[in-house]
Amino acid sequence: ALWQPRVGLAWDPTGTGTWAVRTGFGIYNTLQDNVDQAFGANPPYNARSSTSAPLLSVIPLTGGERPRPSCSPTQGQPCAIYQPGQLDPYMRTPTIQQWSFTVEREITRDIALQLGYVGSQSYHLNVGLDSNTVRPLVCNNPQGCVSGGVGSARGLVAQGAEYLPPSQRPNPYVSRVFERAFPGTSSYHALNVSFVKRASHGITFKTNYTYSKVLDMNSQLDTAYSLNSPSDALNPYNLALNKGPASFNLKHQFNTSFSYQLPFGSGQRWGSGSSGVVNQLISGWQWNGILQVQPGFPFTPTVGSNRSGSGDTGNPDVPNRNPAFSGPVILENPNRWFDPNAFLLPTAGTFGNAGRNQFMGPGLTSLDTSLFKRISINERWNLQFRAEVFNILNHTNFGSPILGVFAGTNVSPSAGRIPRTSTTSRQIQFALKLQF
Repeated sequence: ALWQPRVGLAWDPTGTGTWAVRTGFGIYNTLQDNVDQAFGANPPYNARSSTSAPLLSVIPLTGGERPRPSCSPTQGQPCAIYQPGQLDPYMRTPTIQQWSFTVEREITRDIALQLGYVGSQSYHLNVGLDSNTVRPLVCNNPQGCVSGGVGSARGLVAQGAEYLPPSQRPNPYVSRVFERAFPGTSSYHALNVSFVKRASHGITFKTNYTYSKVLDMNSQLDTAYSLNSPSDALNPYNLALNKGPASFNLKHQFNTSFSYQLPFGSGQRWGSGSSGVVNQLISGWQWNGILQVQPGFPFTPTVGSNRSGSGDTGNPDVPNRNPAFSGPVILENPNRWFDPNAFLLPTAGTFGNAGRNQFMGPGLTSLDTSLFKRISINERWNLQFRAEVFNILNHTNFGSPILGVFAGTNVSPSAGRIPRTSTTSRQIQFALKLQF
């Protein structure tokens, strides 16, 4: 039982029914989502191993025996490496505190204007990270410190800088250990304006604009969730580095929709005296439309390799901002959405400073419309013809750019390229619907 307080208030300050003030506060919980996935890679349920030896030399494995040939501090790859999963041993219940304040004004009997604010703060949220990475240190040597982590090039950092020393994973017998931890937080704040007309005279519509911002530490938890940010936290020992706009953050959102019963046919404004076949042809038409306009989702350029040497094969490493770069970072060209010259390769064994989700991807504009025709057969049976057009403007909405800036130490030829669209081209479909 997760008992939490919730309270709401609705008030008509004038007593005339033309004003409404609403406010509320509540605390809500959810269960830990998909925690079973944290154990999906664990032996004996599932074991992923790679080896250069013949397969029969490592199968069968006896109980409790490490896969052969085995990894060790003195024997590197190629060798069998498990990629186990892990769950936060201090599990917490994800919780959100949410509050709102709304003022609504009736303009006419069917039209209302609404202004509102919604805010929330969440904690104990799921964060995906590699818990088998090299722990960073702070250089205390006036002569500088050799950096490089595991499996990366070597660098030299100045005194006082954070770096990853040449080292091995805390557990050298396993590779990436994907952990679902629960230290995450997020916040949401939004201002909303809505203009609504309830159905009258055959027409109804709603127009809405939202100005909002979402901040969190981790949005996707897996590479399949989104393509605009890495799935892992950059530094599991300092999650504050991952604080930034959520991968689904939209600063502006505009939506409008309408439905219009065309005034043709018996008893309508035009053709009110029609009957028989003529009335069947001109009556029962309905026109609908939805318009959506929004800016792009934020994205995080990445180094494209484990430059820090943390050992995280999810490659969440970000580049450094180039202090000598003065042009626009975002070029708005699908062949190169951002300029890779705006970034520099970090010193080996260090984390970049480009930040998480600081750049905006392509926006979206979509207009859909449809035309319905209702054909009355008798009191029980009706036939509906539907013609629907999606993306009627045939507007190209691009997806997220390729995040990797570098290929090795050189700029990647695919950096910033957008290989896909986020919506389809214009689509037209027809349908018949029998209602009874």
